[in-house]
Amino acid sequence: MTKTAARLPPFQRFLDAHAPDVLRYLVASVGRHDADDAFQETFLAALRAYPRLRPDSNLRGWVLTIAHSKAIDVHRARGRNPVPVAEIHDGAQPAHPPPPAPDRGAGDHWQRVRALPPRQREVLTLRYGADLSHAEIATALGCTEEAARRAAADGLKNLRKELADVAATA
Repeated sequence: MTKTAARLPPFQRFLDAHAPDVLRYLVASVGRHDADDAFQETFLAALRAYPRLRPDSNLRGWVLTIAHSKAIDVHRARGRNPVPVAEIHDGAQPAHPPPPAPDRGAGDHWQRVRALPPRQREVLTLRYGADLSHAEIATALGCTEEAARRAAADGLKNLRKELADVAATA
Protein backbone atom coordinates (compact mmCIF):
# COMPACT_ATOMS: atom_id res chain seq x y z
CA MET A 1 0.00 0.00 0.00
CA THR A 2 1.45 3.39 -0.99
CA LYS A 3 0.85 6.73 0.62
CA THR A 4 -0.85 9.29 -1.56
CA ALA A 5 0.99 12.61 -1.59
CA ALA A 6 -1.04 15.59 -0.41
CA ARG A 7 -1.95 17.94 -3.24
CA LEU A 8 -3.21 21.47 -3.47
CA PRO A 9 -6.80 21.85 -4.62
CA PRO A 10 -7.36 23.37 -8.06
CA PHE A 11 -6.99 27.14 -7.91
CA GLN A 12 -10.67 27.76 -8.70
CA ARG A 13 -11.74 25.65 -5.71
CA PHE A 14 -9.22 27.51 -3.54
CA LEU A 15 -10.58 30.87 -4.80
CA ASP A 16 -14.21 29.85 -4.21
CA ALA A 17 -13.41 28.71 -0.66
CA HIS A 18 -11.49 31.81 0.43
CA ALA A 19 -12.93 34.68 -1.62
CA PRO A 20 -15.63 35.67 0.92
CA ASP A 21 -13.11 35.91 3.80
CA VAL A 22 -10.65 37.91 1.72
CA LEU A 23 -13.29 40.35 0.46
CA ARG A 24 -14.72 40.82 3.97
CA TYR A 25 -11.23 41.54 5.33
CA LEU A 26 -10.42 44.00 2.53
CA VAL A 27 -13.72 45.90 2.87
CA ALA A 28 -13.05 46.26 6.59
CA SER A 29 -9.45 47.26 6.01
CA VAL A 30 -9.55 49.64 3.03
CA GLY A 31 -13.24 50.42 2.51
CA ARG A 32 -15.67 49.31 -0.15
CA HIS A 33 -14.32 51.65 -2.82
CA ASP A 34 -10.81 50.18 -2.86
CA ALA A 35 -11.65 46.61 -1.78
CA ASP A 36 -12.47 45.32 -5.28
CA ASP A 37 -9.12 46.36 -6.75
CA ALA A 38 -7.22 45.00 -3.73
CA PHE A 39 -9.21 41.75 -4.02
CA GLN A 40 -8.18 41.32 -7.65
CA GLU A 41 -4.55 42.12 -6.85
CA THR A 42 -4.62 39.61 -3.98
CA PHE A 43 -5.81 36.74 -6.13
CA LEU A 44 -3.53 37.63 -9.04
CA ALA A 45 -0.56 37.46 -6.67
CA ALA A 46 -1.92 34.20 -5.22
CA LEU A 47 -2.34 32.73 -8.71
CA ARG A 48 1.27 33.54 -9.57
CA ALA A 49 2.61 31.97 -6.38
CA TYR A 50 0.16 29.05 -6.11
CA PRO A 51 2.24 26.50 -8.08
CA ARG A 52 5.20 27.00 -5.69
CA LEU A 53 3.09 26.57 -2.54
CA ARG A 54 3.67 23.52 -0.35
CA PRO A 55 0.68 21.16 -0.21
CA ASP A 56 0.56 21.25 3.61
CA SER A 57 0.32 25.06 3.75
CA ASN A 58 -2.39 26.93 5.65
CA LEU A 59 -4.16 28.29 2.56
CA ARG A 60 -6.50 30.67 4.43
CA GLY A 61 -3.68 32.24 6.41
CA TRP A 62 -1.51 32.45 3.30
CA VAL A 63 -4.10 34.27 1.18
CA LEU A 64 -5.07 36.61 4.05
CA THR A 65 -1.39 37.50 4.43
CA ILE A 66 -1.33 38.44 0.75
CA ALA A 67 -4.55 40.45 1.23
CA HIS A 68 -2.95 42.23 4.18
CA SER A 69 0.00 43.24 1.99
CA LYS A 70 -2.37 44.56 -0.67
CA ALA A 71 -4.28 46.53 1.97
CA ILE A 72 -1.01 48.13 3.08
CA ASP A 73 -0.32 49.03 -0.56
CA VAL A 74 -3.71 50.76 -0.75
CA HIS A 75 -3.04 52.75 2.43
CA ARG A 76 0.39 53.78 1.14
CA ALA A 77 -1.07 54.81 -2.22
CA ARG A 78 -3.64 56.99 -0.47
CA GLY A 79 -0.80 58.93 1.11
CA ARG A 80 0.69 59.61 -2.32
CA ASN A 81 -2.51 60.52 -4.14
CA PRO A 82 -3.41 64.17 -4.60
CA VAL A 83 -6.27 65.45 -2.48
CA PRO A 84 -9.01 67.16 -4.52
CA VAL A 85 -9.82 70.69 -3.38
CA ALA A 86 -12.47 73.18 -4.44
CA GLU A 87 -9.93 75.96 -4.98
CA ILE A 88 -6.19 76.35 -4.76
CA HIS A 89 -4.74 78.58 -2.03
CA ASP A 90 -1.44 80.37 -2.42
CA GLY A 91 -0.47 79.83 1.23
CA ALA A 92 1.70 76.99 2.46
CA GLN A 93 -0.10 73.70 2.95
CA PRO A 94 0.96 70.83 5.23
CA ALA A 95 2.98 68.15 3.44
CA HIS A 96 0.59 65.39 4.55
CA PRO A 97 -3.02 66.33 5.19
CA PRO A 98 -4.50 64.68 8.27
CA PRO A 99 -6.62 61.59 7.62
CA PRO A 100 -10.32 62.28 7.30
CA ALA A 101 -12.04 62.36 10.64
CA PRO A 102 -14.44 59.47 11.17
CA ASP A 103 -18.14 60.20 11.25
CA ARG A 104 -19.01 61.33 14.77
CA GLY A 105 -22.49 59.80 14.61
CA ALA A 106 -23.41 56.23 15.33
CA GLY A 107 -22.40 55.27 11.75
CA ASP A 108 -19.74 52.98 10.42
CA HIS A 109 -17.47 51.50 13.08
CA TRP A 110 -15.11 50.19 10.39
CA GLN A 111 -14.51 53.81 9.38
CA ARG A 112 -13.33 54.42 12.94
CA VAL A 113 -11.09 51.35 12.75
CA ARG A 114 -9.54 52.63 9.49
CA ALA A 115 -8.65 55.88 11.31
CA LEU A 116 -6.64 54.01 14.00
CA PRO A 117 -2.83 53.85 13.95
CA PRO A 118 -1.61 51.29 11.37
CA ARG A 119 -0.74 48.37 13.70
CA GLN A 120 -3.99 48.65 15.67
CA ARG A 121 -5.97 48.91 12.43
CA GLU A 122 -4.20 45.86 10.95
CA VAL A 123 -4.71 43.71 14.04
CA LEU A 124 -8.39 44.61 14.50
CA THR A 125 -9.26 44.04 10.84
CA LEU A 126 -7.51 40.66 10.86
CA ARG A 127 -9.14 39.72 14.18
CA TYR A 128 -12.70 40.88 13.55
CA GLY A 129 -12.83 41.24 9.77
CA ALA A 130 -11.06 37.98 8.90
CA ASP A 131 -11.71 36.11 12.19
CA LEU A 132 -8.05 35.15 12.69
CA SER A 133 -6.68 34.09 16.06
CA HIS A 134 -3.98 36.17 17.74
CA ALA A 135 -1.42 33.51 16.78
CA GLU A 136 -2.48 33.69 13.11
CA ILE A 137 -2.37 37.50 13.23
CA ALA A 138 1.15 37.37 14.67
CA THR A 139 2.23 35.12 11.79
CA ALA A 140 0.56 37.35 9.19
CA LEU A 141 2.13 40.54 10.58
CA GLY A 142 5.50 39.08 11.52
CA CYS A 143 5.22 39.96 15.21
CA THR A 144 4.75 38.07 18.46
CA GLU A 145 1.39 36.86 19.65
CA GLU A 146 1.72 39.13 22.68
CA ALA A 147 2.32 42.16 20.43
CA ALA A 148 -0.80 41.26 18.44
CA ARG A 149 -2.83 40.98 21.66
CA ARG A 150 -1.47 44.32 22.91
CA ALA A 151 -2.28 46.11 19.63
CA ALA A 152 -5.81 44.65 19.70
CA ALA A 153 -6.33 45.79 23.29
CA ASP A 154 -4.99 49.28 22.53
CA GLY A 155 -7.16 49.57 19.42
CA LEU A 156 -10.29 48.50 21.28
CA LYS A 157 -9.45 50.92 24.09
CA ASN A 158 -9.14 53.79 21.58
CA LEU A 159 -12.44 52.83 19.92
CA ARG A 160 -14.24 52.63 23.27
CA LYS A 161 -12.87 56.05 24.27
CA GLU A 162 -14.02 57.59 21.00
CA LEU A 163 -17.47 56.05 21.30
CA ALA A 164 -17.74 57.30 24.89
CA ASP A 165 -16.78 60.79 23.67
CA VAL A 166 -19.46 60.58 20.97
CA ALA A 167 -22.06 59.49 23.54
CA ALA A 168 -21.03 62.31 25.88
CA THR A 169 -21.48 64.96 23.17
CA ALA A 170 -24.82 63.56 21.95
